[in-house]
Amino acid sequence: MLTAAIGNASIHSLGVYLLSQFSWEQTADFFIRLLLACVCGAAIGFERSRRFKGAGIRTHIIVCCGAALMMIVSKYGFADLTSIVGDTFHGTRGADPARIAAQVVSGISFLGAGVIFKNNGAVKGLTTAAGIWVTAGIGLCIGTGLFTVGIFSTVLIAVLQVLMHKFKIGADSYNAYQIQFAIVETAEFHTLFDEQMQKWEATATDSRLEHRDDGTVLYDLTIRTTQTLDMQSLMKFFDGEIKAKSISLNNLH
Repeated sequence: MLTAAIGNASIHSLGVYLLSQFSWEQTADFFIRLLLACVCGAAIGFERSRRFKGAGIRTHIIVCCGAALMMIVSKYGFADLTSIVGDTFHGTRGADPARIAAQVVSGISFLGAGVIFKNNGAVKGLTTAAGIWVTAGIGLCIGTGLFTVGIFSTVLIAVLQVLMHKFKIGADSYNAYQIQFAIVETAEFHTLFDEQMQKWEATATDSRLEHRDDGTVLYDLTIRTTQTLDMQSLMKFFDGEIKAKSISLNNLH
């Protein structure tokens, strides 16, 4: 009984501490703002993903949620510098807490940019960079005392990341491949290859051509398809009416 009473008292004290600045109604308002930001980011990201752009749904959700979180920190994160009646606490007079927060927001962006790179026509690291940026926002949130908002943001981003890795939407559900082949071009090649791309349900997102001295043309294509391609499927096409001097296939995911 004593242990239960102590536990209940501890939970009550924790609740009082977490709500010392904002009521449950205000905290719920913060949660709604973050959720709405995720929805808006997803809407824009879905349109971008349909065009096979590098920044898809997950990246837009994280960035939009992070921006909303940092705006909440900017507006409400420094409420504990004064008392309810407006008195300034000892040691905080003249303080400018937003100054450091602003430097974190801009500075961490350079750190995130360092993990973005382009590999064979595919841009990678955008979601990781966005995750680093929103993590900085969560750190600011916890540091300013908005504990419930920081914890909620952490859970929200983590759950969305897990779910969207498991249930892929839009362009994330497509497989990306780099196909390279060297052929002697004929009049019928483009027609046959277009028909094969339709069979694969594939879309070329990047292409480069190199005319070689031996009369062949090297095609370097980045394609996205809902199907799974392998060398056997490529060889089956190029062993038909189209003969290739060389063939290579790389899975970009």
